Amino acid sequence: MKIRTPPINPKLIATIPVLLSAGIATGTIYFYGWWGMYLSPLILGILAGGLADLDSGFTGRLKNILFSMITFALSSVAVQITFDEPVFLVSTFTALAFIFTMFGAAGNRYRTISFATLVVAVYTALSQSNHLLWYVNTGLMLMGALLHSLSSLVVHIVFPHRPVQESMAQAFSVLANYLDNKADFFDPDEVDFLEAKQLELVMNDSKVVTAFTACQNALFYRMRGQHRHPRTTKMLRYYFAAQDIHERISSSHVHYHAFAEQMKYSDLIFRIQRLLRLQAQACREFSGSLKNNDDYEYSAKLKRATLGAEASLQYYANAPQQASDIAPYRVQRLLDNIMHVSRQFSCLGANHDDDEYAKIRILKARLWSPEMGGFKGAWQRLHRHTTLASPVFRHAVRMAISVCICCVLVYIVPQIRTDFLPLPTRDESIHLGYWILLTAIYVCQPNYSATKKRLIQRIFGTIAGVLVGSALILLKLSLEVKLVLIVVMLSLFFLFRTNKHSFSTLFITIQAILSFSIAGYDVNQFFVPRVVDTMVGAVISGAAVYFLWPDWKYVALDKTGNAAIQSNAGYLNAVLDELHQYNQIDSLEYRQARRNAQDSAAALSSMLSDMSGDVQKFGLRLKDGFLLLKINYSLISYISALGSFRNKMRRDDDETIFLMPFFTVGNQLVELMKNMVIYSQEDFQAALFALHNELENIRPVVLEQHNILAGENDNSAQNQVLWQQLMMISELLQPCYHALQRINSPELYAETLTK
Repeated sequence: MKIRTPPINPKLIATIPVLLSAGIATGTIYFYGWWGMYLSPLILGILAGGLADLDSGFTGRLKNILFSMITFALSSVAVQITFDEPVFLVSTFTALAFIFTMFGAAGNRYRTISFATLVVAVYTALSQSNHLLWYVNTGLMLMGALLHSLSSLVVHIVFPHRPVQESMAQAFSVLANYLDNKADFFDPDEVDFLEAKQLELVMNDSKVVTAFTACQNALFYRMRGQHRHPRTTKMLRYYFAAQDIHERISSSHVHYHAFAEQMKYSDLIFRIQRLLRLQAQACREFSGSLKNNDDYEYSAKLKRATLGAEASLQYYANAPQQASDIAPYRVQRLLDNIMHVSRQFSCLGANHDDDEYAKIRILKARLWSPEMGGFKGAWQRLHRHTTLASPVFRHAVRMAISVCICCVLVYIVPQIRTDFLPLPTRDESIHLGYWILLTAIYVCQPNYSATKKRLIQRIFGTIAGVLVGSALILLKLSLEVKLVLIVVMLSLFFLFRTNKHSFSTLFITIQAILSFSIAGYDVNQFFVPRVVDTMVGAVISGAAVYFLWPDWKYVALDKTGNAAIQSNAGYLNAVLDELHQYNQIDSLEYRQARRNAQDSAAALSSMLSDMSGDVQKFGLRLKDGFLLLKINYSLISYISALGSFRNKMRRDDDETIFLMPFFTVGNQLVELMKNMVIYSQEDFQAALFALHNELENIRPVVLEQHNILAGENDNSAQNQVLWQQLMMISELLQPCYHALQRINSPELYAETLTK
């Protein structure tokens, strides 16, 4: 009997711990009569616990809870001790802002917990009360955070694999879009629009890489212990299958423009396009089966289309060939990759777990992640960012300055007196100015465009929350209804936190108003300060990002472009190493090199996307940047095609004839790519000329293509494929070098403008 994970949206699952913890907290307060100052720190602690919540295995979650509780306690106690000393308090907040923002450079786990820790410091100031001992406020907040963490553990026990399963489903869904996009390259009637389609394919490739990153992180944290759950192992197999599909579909064996022109009167190109469409549909069906916990069934239509395309290739190869026709062996390599994708879906449909587990057991313990290395690795990553050239360091300094200004404003602006409070607490001043600080921490982002978007969303969300909250207060709601609404608003805050900041701000504002109302305050006095403080904090954040080391002054397109080409050189080197083993090993080094190339391409794409928002500043650089982006993607696709040949690699009877010279030329190509940016024009041309001469010297003899397709002269077919891919890579080096030189040498822009 199979135990299935219920098909529930992971966003809804993520709100269950909040619902449980907030329900327990409000229920306890209601039944035992502990309202007043006890409610606020408990709810704020639950909020902080939710902000620090990370998807991981059971042991990983326990470690995250321990780490969070320690940092939360240190942050809260530091604020409590210095609360009555303005100078020390400002210094404490400034130091916390810098330190915990810098900790984010160590990895996603540290970044998430660090942000929550900084928020805890502000929450401590907001909920501080002279009527409670200094440790009570901190204790209540930690209790709230721990309550959420324990609730999260319970939910993890009930839904242990749902997050990784949902990430895998999303990866296949994005991969389906990528396959549809690639199918457009095989439409001979749209050949004039291939350049625009290539740019669209590059952007979709970045989405695939992002989805794969989410899968990798989810799997990595579930595989760190000794025990491997069968469901995790199965998800890992799906992950490797998705990676294999992506590598094969992203590979290029032909020039698509020429291919479409030469094949426009053949049914083969239309069969290839239809096959890719059906594979995209298979991706969506497999994604749906993961989401709904259904068994995936391999499509009979896809099977027939695969066999039909193979038969069409045989007919094309046996037909009389003209000099202008594309070589059948090149079409065969293209179709081999596409048909291999169909075989992957056939295996997924047959659910061949046992056949794959031996390979998975070898690979699973070596799944690579940027966060490998424990605390030592985290410290090394952190140390690399201790320079003003690092965007993380600049953001940390910017955050520290913003927090310092906000803290000073808290003491400069008139404090709102508590004349509107009930009699027992009239002697106390409430520092509502800390909302300025809270807004600044939430709004301030590493780049200007993200900060501007968050700023607008925060202001509108706050105004809407104040309007709705004020209307609720006019209704004279009972205590029970207010407590229920607080739980609902907290849950909705986390439901929309990652994708709709304006909505999450709306709900958390309503929750704050209801909490103050239960505490006994006349909340009518809070509406204007809440809106004003939000606007002030947002303006400070926007000004800090705009004036303090603005990101457009540090747009290192040259460095990002150079890094992309360097990563491709590393990827090619890893492919050559695997080919030299004459077997598809899929070593950790190979997968890491491929991942680095994909990440560098995604970083270049993201940077150009950000630059596109300000064409006046980056107009000419954008043109060269997008040219380099397309060249870089073509390089990856040609290298991927070479990598996809690993499972067909075989030895020659005499390796000295072709294979040994091939690997020598391949290494020469790697070195040229690595040193491209430092070559002068003359040196580069000399090295490229020498490379082309070497390629011509090892050009294999072209045999009769029908014999090659029939299975004869396999080594000759292999040599043709290997040589052709190196040749296609080398053809891109000249335009790549010129694009890099124009980006690296600003003085060349002026020359371009005058021509």
